[in-house]
This record gives sequence, structure tokens and C-alpha cells, in this order.
Amino acid sequence: MNLRRLSLRMADEISRSAQRETSAASSTAAVAAENAKLKSKSIWPSVLRWIPTSTDKIIAAEKRLLSLVKTPYVQERVNIGSGPPGSKVRWFRSESNEERCINTVSFDSKEGSPTLVMIHGYGASQGFFFRNFDALASRFRVIAIDQLGWGGSSRPDFTCKSTEETEAWFIDSFEEWRKAKNLSNFILLGHSFGGYVASKYALKHPEHIQHLILVGPAGFSSESDTKSQWVTQFKATWKGAIFNHLWESNFTPQKLVRGLGPLGPNLVRSYTSTRFGSYSTGTTLTEEESGLLTDYVYHTLAAKASGELCLKYIFSFGAFARSPLIHSAPEWKVPTTFIYGYLDWMNYQGAQEAGKHMKVPCEIIRVPEAGHFVFIDQPDRFHSAVLYACRRFLSPDPDVESLPEGLSSA
Repeated sequence: MNLRRLSLRMADEISRSAQRETSAASSTAAVAAENAKLKSKSIWPSVLRWIPTSTDKIIAAEKRLLSLVKTPYVQERVNIGSGPPGSKVRWFRSESNEERCINTVSFDSKEGSPTLVMIHGYGASQGFFFRNFDALASRFRVIAIDQLGWGGSSRPDFTCKSTEETEAWFIDSFEEWRKAKNLSNFILLGHSFGGYVASKYALKHPEHIQHLILVGPAGFSSESDTKSQWVTQFKATWKGAIFNHLWESNFTPQKLVRGLGPLGPNLVRSYTSTRFGSYSTGTTLTEEESGLLTDYVYHTLAAKASGELCLKYIFSFGAFARSPLIHSAPEWKVPTTFIYGYLDWMNYQGAQEAGKHMKVPCEIIRVPEAGHFVFIDQPDRFHSAVLYACRRFLSPDPDVESLPEGLSSA
């Protein structure tokens, strides 16, 4: 009986021991599985999406790039709400009620300095002006933004379905930003697509703008221009038909960067080192500038698609405006200065033609040895052009000011 009882106890102990080991093994396996799951969560999405970036990484890259700027500045994300007041749609058919923010940098300035607001172009962000902030902040209260859907700003789902809605996306979001910042009577500078947005904004809200500076602006040409014949001829070829189809399908350069995954940074590095290095039309970037700009550009391009999807609604293939600004020239109410690099692929003749129909002062300044990114290619000459454009706000006797040496008018 004792032997039987002992045997039963031994069997019971062995059973309990086995259960404990099984439980421990199960627990260890569960922890391992959970760790693997967490690891998978952190790794798999980036492998799946090929996009090792985020808004935090964009802001961090921006901060590293702006470390090159000596003037103190404040970075903030200005809340513009979830849609324009009184509108029945959120930021134009976005599926979320989430409030939106515009990434903004404001530089220290002397008291009483005129305010200069800077808007970047397509595929860029405010950090592209890194070579200009110090010089301009010495004369202006400089504020630069990332447009809605770009850079470190909010990136709502882009579901605009027309040119009108797409223009409103940018114009109205900028106006809500202006209200939030309580700005008025400022100088508005826009580059490339930013010049198009600045122009459309000034047409709708001229009361807030003292002067408009358009740097290589898009939108002053249309497919009806005689110089667009080469595009028509190219579209008639099989290659042109493919490119036109990609354009109308809203295939953007950013999609290529995302699609290349871990090779995306190499593509961006190749572009920046070539465009602003070996094939630069002006002063080349230093190794430090090139590295920081490459890192910044990659993160801004690889992030969620949003504002970039405006492309096919604003422009037809060949970057011809669907709603050309030249048609609005007679309605212009804000004095305007155009600035073009000699080698800018944006044609200054469109601005010349528009100027003939404007009822406000208009001038065109051209910068030698500079391309579309005139403010990077020739920063000193660009600064001279901006100061000259704003002479009535900076000089006690603007009428005697002459065009700075090294620049020409058109």
C-alpha cells in the first residue's frame, strides 16, 4: 500500500513537473512569439512598404539641414483645423476629421522688418531655402512653410477630383494658416509650383499681400502656346504615349523613390550630387550641404503621398497649366517681380506676355549662371534680386535704386 501510495505520489510529482516544464516552455514560447511579433511590427511594414521614414524623421532631417543656418529660428506645426469654415467637406474629401497642421519655421529679425513668407515648389519643402535664410533674415521677418501635403506638414488623403478643388486645397489651407498666424500686409514669395499657388492666392486674397515675388513660377504657359508643339509631337510617338499615360495616371517621381525601397536614398543622392554638384549651373554644394540636403529630400519624398498628387489636375503633360495664369493677368492686383535663372526651364516669355496685360507694376529679373533653383545655384545674386524687388519697403528712396550688378532685366 505504501509502495503504491509512493508510486502514485511519484507519478503525481512527475506529472506536475512535466506540466510546469510545459507551462514554462509555453510561456517562453509565448514571450518569444510576442517579441517576434513586435519585431515584425517594427520591421515588416518597412520591408513591405519600403519606406523607412515618418513625420518625426522629416522634422529631424529638417533640423539637421537647418543647423547650417546661423540665424535662430522657431519651428512649429500650425493647426489649421480639419477644413475651411462653412465648408461641407473636410480638406477636400479627405476621409478623416483629424486636424491638419502646416509645418512652419520663423527666423529672428529686427523689429519693424517687413514680413517675407516663402512657399516651396513641387517635390520640395521649405528646407530648400537653407542657403537663403541668413541673408534674407538680416532684412526681413522670414517665415517659410511646407505646403499642406508636403514636407513636415500634415498629409491628408488626397481625393480632389478637379483643377478647382485642387487649387482650393492649397489656397484655402494657406489662408487658414495665415489666419492662425494673424498675418497681413506681407510679401509673398513662391518658387515654381509655389509661385503658381502664391499667384492664385494673391488673385483671391490680394488685400493681404504687399508684393508678390515669383521665382521661376509654373503656370504662365499652356498647351495652346506655340512652344508646346514639341510636346504635341512627342505625345504622338509611342514613348510619348507611355509618358502621357503615366502622367494622367498620376505616376509621380515620389512613387519611384518609394518603390525602390532601400535603393531610394541612392537615387536621391545621385540626383542631388548631380544637379547641385557635377552638373550645377552655379555654385556647387559643399559635401556637408549635399549630404544633409540628400537626407532631407529623401524623407520628404518617401513619406505618404498627399500634396504631390495634385500634379495631373494642375498641369497637363509637359507641365502646361490647365488654368494658365496668363489668362488672369488683367485681374492682377498685386505688384509683382519675376525672378528667373538664365538656364531656367520655366520660360520667362510667359511672364513677359502676362506683364503686358497687368494693370499693376511688374518687372522681370534674370540671374546669370543659374537654373530653376536659382536660390541654390546663385544665392548671393538671388538675394540681391529679392532686395531690389522689395526696395520700396527697404530703401528710403527706392526710385533712385538701380538694378544690382550681375543681374539683368527682361
